[in-house]
Amino acid sequence: MATAANKSNPVLDWIKNRIPEKPPKEEKVSRKEKRERFKKRLATLTPAEQKYLRRKQIIDAVWPIVRGLLVFGLCFVIIYPLLYMITTAFRPRSEMNDPTIIWISHHLTTSNIKDAIKTMDFWNTLGNTLFINIGCSILQVITCALTGYGFGRFNFKGKSIFFFVVILMILMPSQIILIPQYMFFRYFNPLWIYHAITGNYINLINSPLTMYLPALTANGIRAGLFIFLFRQAFRGLPKELEDAAYLDGCSPLKTFVSIMVPNAGSTFLTVFLLSVVWYWNDYYVSTSFFTNNSTIALQLKNLDASLTRIIFNNGNIKINARELIVWMEAGCLISITPILIMYIFLQKYFTEGIARSGLTGM
Repeated sequence: MATAANKSNPVLDWIKNRIPEKPPKEEKVSRKEKRERFKKRLATLTPAEQKYLRRKQIIDAVWPIVRGLLVFGLCFVIIYPLLYMITTAFRPRSEMNDPTIIWISHHLTTSNIKDAIKTMDFWNTLGNTLFINIGCSILQVITCALTGYGFGRFNFKGKSIFFFVVILMILMPSQIILIPQYMFFRYFNPLWIYHAITGNYINLINSPLTMYLPALTANGIRAGLFIFLFRQAFRGLPKELEDAAYLDGCSPLKTFVSIMVPNAGSTFLTVFLLSVVWYWNDYYVSTSFFTNNSTIALQLKNLDASLTRIIFNNGNIKINARELIVWMEAGCLISITPILIMYIFLQKYFTEGIARSGLTGM
């Protein structure tokens, strides 16, 4: 019986080995005792060391307070507009003139959201936006990745000059080249021979091709930044991976597809998300090329006029500017909701890709 009682259970032993032992509790020391220890330590140091230690003690005491104030300030700047938008979108317009209501409404309503969806023709607009947005983003990821791979892994004549052009793409605002781009698409002449043959030009204005063609040539919205991110990511990968692929008989393109792309997956996802967000929020370029095609950004830009025409019967219903805010905030809320949902599910890979692209290969 004694032998059976003393025999250990292998399952319990395995569980005990898996559970980490708790570290011994540190002995609590009073502040007075800490001060006494600090004074004794100072007595054994030189004057310069004493000065450094006192300064370090002051910094250690003040820094948590400064850090807390910085975090609080950032939260106020970033989160306050978001909270205000959410609370206002579900508030009746009559409560906008009530000074006793600041954050939480007495009577929540979804009528503002419904009116904004109706005014923006949201579902058709969302489909049109996704058609332009997703397609341009996929094309831009592919072309910018190939361009960044060339800059990161190959040496060729004029490489420095071409990369300087990429840096200019990052620094140069889109307004500078917008008029030449408009004239190019308004009087589109494929291979410079279409006009010579037919005597006419092709008008691409109000066509999605005005967004697809720049993305196809690695010249879309923020393409210079994406080329730079891919270049940094590919430069950070070990050269041995590429050499092994070449020894196996892979061409540069096959090496890129089979070796480089899988190892830079987080960067691809990061660039895709950034491209989606920038195409989603763009209205300056879209306004220049589109007059009939509606996107989320364009509908949001013209929401004030659309509300007056559809909801307020061409101005026959009088409403003050403060009450109009509830519909504007409702429109903003439904416009950013798809992007927020996407980011919530993919934020881990997004931050990982930013870290790898921005910190490696420098």
